[in-house]
Amino acid sequence: MERSRIKMIWNKLKLFLPIVLGALGGFLYYRFIGCNGSCAITGSPVNSTLYGSLMGLILTDWKQVKLLFINPSRENRDEIRRED
Repeated sequence: MERSRIKMIWNKLKLFLPIVLGALGGFLYYRFIGCNGSCAITGSPVNSTLYGSLMGLILTDWKQVKLLFINPSRENRDEIRRED
C-alpha cells in the first residue's frame, strides 16, 4: 500500500518537476543574463519564467500526461499498462 502511494507521488513529481525547473531556469536566466527590456522574452521576469516553464512542459513525459486526463476503467486499464 505504501509503495503504491510513493509510486503515485513519484509519477506526479516526474510530470511537474520539469515545468518547475524550467520556470526556475527561466527566471534565473532573466536575473543573471537577461537584457534591460528591449528583448521580448528575457526583458521581463514574467515572460522569461513562462517561457522556461513552457520549455519544461515540452520536456515532460507525454505518456504520463495522457494518464492524468483519462479515468482508466477496468476495461482499458490493462491496455494502459501494456503501453508502459
